[in-house]
Amino acid sequence: MSTLTLRKTVAALQTMFVAFLALIGAAYAQDPIRIGSFLSVTGPASFLGEPELKTLQLYIEKTNSKGGILGRKLEFIHYDDGGDASKANGFVKRLIESDKVDIIVGGSTTGTTMASIPLIEKAEIPFISIAGGVVVVEPVKKWVFKTPGSDRHSIERLMVDMKKKGIKNVALMVETSGLGQSSKVEAHKVAPNYGITFTAEESYNPKDTDMTPQLTKIRNAPGVQAVAVFGFGQGPAIVTRNYAQLGIKLPLYHTHGVASQEFARLTDNANEGVLLSSPSLLVADELPTSDPQKAVLLAYRDEYRKRYNDDPSTFGGYAYDALMLALGAINKVGGTNKEQVRNALEQTKNYVGTAGMANMSAADHMGLSLSGFRLVVIKQGKFRLAQ
Repeated sequence: MSTLTLRKTVAALQTMFVAFLALIGAAYAQDPIRIGSFLSVTGPASFLGEPELKTLQLYIEKTNSKGGILGRKLEFIHYDDGGDASKANGFVKRLIESDKVDIIVGGSTTGTTMASIPLIEKAEIPFISIAGGVVVVEPVKKWVFKTPGSDRHSIERLMVDMKKKGIKNVALMVETSGLGQSSKVEAHKVAPNYGITFTAEESYNPKDTDMTPQLTKIRNAPGVQAVAVFGFGQGPAIVTRNYAQLGIKLPLYHTHGVASQEFARLTDNANEGVLLSSPSLLVADELPTSDPQKAVLLAYRDEYRKRYNDDPSTFGGYAYDALMLALGAINKVGGTNKEQVRNALEQTKNYVGTAGMANMSAADHMGLSLSGFRLVVIKQGKFRLAQ
């Protein structure tokens, strides 16, 4: 073979090799980014999981319609845990080991989230929870973040109002769920700061259908000036209906576990004057134009309405924030390297979402403050900013 022929052959092989590498690179670039999720779409926590699933489906489809992220489409893999912590744990194991997802967004409840954290930490995969309990991120876990404001802040927002009104003696109705128990712990921690004493405490199971025995005890307890309910989903709605049926006239407070239009529908004529701490989504129209959240809230609400012909809940908003943070981190680092994505999440600054403005750090994997909550009152079946 002549030298010239050899050179041509080598050049041809080099060209083929470069083309082969380009083809492999293009194929790799087209691999989908796998978003894993476990949500409580059915069961007692469907109040949370259904709007969360709808939100994730909506915005993943919307992202894919625009070409995805970094030229890669999103693949959404989700499981319904029915609010069962053991099922959630099994699904997380499947997401990690079989589905090989790049990041996990979900965990509708504090209970399902907490059951899954040991697996997530061991696997070293970024996880953004949409559960309310502060125990999700306190103490800080390396791979775990969350988007809802904490139950502590939600309770403190109620106590600010109680102190303003001179309420010092409060009765508690506490759900046996993870959020309910976490809220109870946090309430006892912060109550002394507001001069509040819990003069009666009752509990209920999320599957209970009648809470009149507990409420009757509270009604008969001496000195009670207000009642606070810590829970989510159907339970607090039943408490509210029973409260009205018993004719109790004391102020009734709820935390962000009921912050959705579904709660208003479930309680119907029994909710007039009920107070709750809530993210701003429920009262977005009442916010001033200068509020940095307003544009975000209205855009999310309008997109959701257009797709589902219904109003979104604050729980769906938490899922929106989690997905946006996940995609933002992946886009920022230019890929799905888990350590890099985790670091990007931890460095989140001035993210304006539905739950407030988030500024995370190595010491804070939530990044929200008390200002993320508004005091809201139900008037004629509608949520209004409380004056």
